[in-house]
Amino acid sequence: MPIRGVLLRQRILVTALGAGALAVAGLTAPAGAYAAPITPYTAGKHAAQVCSAAKAKHTASCHAIKLVASNGVTPAATAPPATGLTPTGLRDAYKLNGLSAGGRTVAIVDAYGYPNLERDLGVYRSQFGLSACTTANGCLKIINQTGGTTLPTFNAGWAGEQALDVDAVSAAAPDAKILVVQAKSASFADLGTAVQTAAKQAGVVAISNSYGGGDASDSDYGTYYNHPGIAVTASTGDDGYQGGSYPASSSYTTAVGGTSLVAASNTRGWSETVWDGAGSGCSTYNTALSAAASFGTGCSKRAMADVSAAADPGKGGMAIYYPTSKTASTWAQFGGTSEAAPIIAAVYALSGNTTGYANALPYAHPGSLFDVTIGSNGSCPTTQWCNARTGWDGPTGLGTPNGAAAF
Repeated sequence: MPIRGVLLRQRILVTALGAGALAVAGLTAPAGAYAAPITPYTAGKHAAQVCSAAKAKHTASCHAIKLVASNGVTPAATAPPATGLTPTGLRDAYKLNGLSAGGRTVAIVDAYGYPNLERDLGVYRSQFGLSACTTANGCLKIINQTGGTTLPTFNAGWAGEQALDVDAVSAAAPDAKILVVQAKSASFADLGTAVQTAAKQAGVVAISNSYGGGDASDSDYGTYYNHPGIAVTASTGDDGYQGGSYPASSSYTTAVGGTSLVAASNTRGWSETVWDGAGSGCSTYNTALSAAASFGTGCSKRAMADVSAAADPGKGGMAIYYPTSKTASTWAQFGGTSEAAPIIAAVYALSGNTTGYANALPYAHPGSLFDVTIGSNGSCPTTQWCNARTGWDGPTGLGTPNGAAAF
């Protein structure tokens, strides 16, 4: 099976960022990872992949992207970047105000450890006026892939991914509980084991997976993600139109694409277009969703995405507090479909719907989504695989949340 990684990462297309300051502490891209100023951001910024590229079969890379200074050596930030999407902005954009998760739990599955996760999450939530979410008050729980409390070794890239994930869930569903399950490596087997462990924990209604590798078969890995009654979301990747990326290409997950999100003077107050890095395509292995049969995907097998949310690091990227080392942390602006997957997981938690396979729900309620009809993520042999249109399209699926009724 093909391997996602640096060769595909260089295809990421990014859009221009409006004026605003971003300070990042001594950042450079990890060796061998995406670090391509393909379309430069204004104000001396460019996008950099947070995790190193997957270097072996059956191994994943995280899908987080951060904005960094072009020289890579700006000082640490003491406040969130002014251009970053805030919890208030996110909930307004997706009409989530007034909705409650009712204490339901969103699980985050990622690889490796993050010793200061609880501390950094506290900084984020305090900054934006969200209630404390700690291990002491029962809101936060962190375990390893088998459910134990001996946590894996620190990895800066994957820790940045975890920071984005817990901050995104906090922003979209502030009263949701958060479970973080840390796999000991980025192998499909270890990450899948972590997903199974998450599904066994009391109160879990959604599991977010912000990572992917090459297309893979559910006959090999599907058991890990097959949890009816629990929404299992997976990011489609940051490489534009590319074909399947697992686990988003699994028939058991909700595949989450990405948009560019900006404030606008329209009725909604926001405008969305395709983020041109959003992954899309057709699996060569896995069965098409029966719920999608009447939506004209053009794929004979599993099509991705199903739905989408903000992912453009420059237009809709979140202001997050993340680690630059095992001991130090700072503010930065993050995006990628890694931002979108936990947002959608949080919206599932807000809906409270725990019946059957969650990826079928948006297809039953397409009118309860914001349809994204403008933009493209590359060139493709079948128009809707890479170009926005009314109804389903590859980069954004059926659209983005308009409240939680579609979930």
